[in-house]
Amino acid sequence: MTGRPRSPVTPRDYNVNPFIVIWELTRACALKCLHCRAEAQYRRHPLELTFDEGRDLIDQIHEMDDPLLVFTGGDPLERDDVFDLAAHAVSRGIRVSMTPSATPNVTREAIRRAKDVGLSRWAFSLDGPTAEIHDHFRGTDGSFGLTTAAIDILREFELPLQINTTISRYNVDVLDKMAALVDELGCVLWSVFFLVPTGRGKIEDMISPHDHERVLRWLARLAERVPFDIKTTEAQHYRRVVIQEKMRRARGDDAIPADRIAYADALTKGDTSAFDGLGRAPKGVNDGNGFVFISHTGDVFPSGLLPVSGGNIRQTPLAQIYRDSPLFQALRNPDGYSGKCGVCDYRYICGGSRSRAYATTGDMLGSEEYCVYVPPAWRAKRAGLPTSA
Repeated sequence: MTGRPRSPVTPRDYNVNPFIVIWELTRACALKCLHCRAEAQYRRHPLELTFDEGRDLIDQIHEMDDPLLVFTGGDPLERDDVFDLAAHAVSRGIRVSMTPSATPNVTREAIRRAKDVGLSRWAFSLDGPTAEIHDHFRGTDGSFGLTTAAIDILREFELPLQINTTISRYNVDVLDKMAALVDELGCVLWSVFFLVPTGRGKIEDMISPHDHERVLRWLARLAERVPFDIKTTEAQHYRRVVIQEKMRRARGDDAIPADRIAYADALTKGDTSAFDGLGRAPKGVNDGNGFVFISHTGDVFPSGLLPVSGGNIRQTPLAQIYRDSPLFQALRNPDGYSGKCGVCDYRYICGGSRSRAYATTGDMLGSEEYCVYVPPAWRAKRAGLPTSA
């Protein structure tokens, strides 16, 4: 197989408008996932944003140049008004995708309504190629079977499917089988999450820094030959890996597909064209930098995995929080990062996971400890040598 062509995406100034907005409609969910950042509950919170507040939020998002909008949770299907909210967003010209939990809420009627309102993509989580692995991670027996049965219905309605997989110690040794399953299911995008120890997520469930690097290099090679797109979340150093892979291949005789050269060139420059309209961004997205997360009660975070709020939309407009809050402004300035990330030659296109830095060190501007790369400027600094970085 060969990688499929990617279509251009228009760059935007992340100081002004985000590339993607994630809205946690509710924290209610029937599952008990081991890694759940939201520590989801069985019942909806009484202070969730109302339908009218949600419509107003969608209008604010529209005014920020129509970024991608993802409905997440908890389980967004726990809200009866989810499709009315989606319909309003689509009517405003916003591309909307949704990440429901695989529960009995996923009915044929729910999928039909998603298709009818114009949902751009439906995302399901699959964290292993077998029920044993997936159900353990999701904390619920039968989740794998419900997911695959729902995917059959999605395919019947020809609704584009995205698979989300969180890499952990439970599945890191079966990723070849997982990739084969993603291919078999006819997905348009495999979104690969790298665990951040927040919420129910635990450090002991994470893979090692060495395994992060190994998996990222494997993904870079896999992306050259599969028919679906691959996107990483909280693995910003994947961009460095892609560039290094391109440089390594350029030094040898191995051919590298033209689209991968274009991708690496785009990453190197940091702000040129990229590809899939609901996949890769036109330049490096990071927590608070092209990315914004809105909680079920209206708090605005740089990421759902970085639990430091810049404000609440019930008091302050979303655009003002995103553009003007000191929190978001600091996260958009890689020169203000400390440790090796602050002097890294890839800091403008990578920057390291700010969520993971915060979760593991308590410093959101600190080093990404699960990246093995040692920047030359950091090596020189540690050796007491002058550096211009």
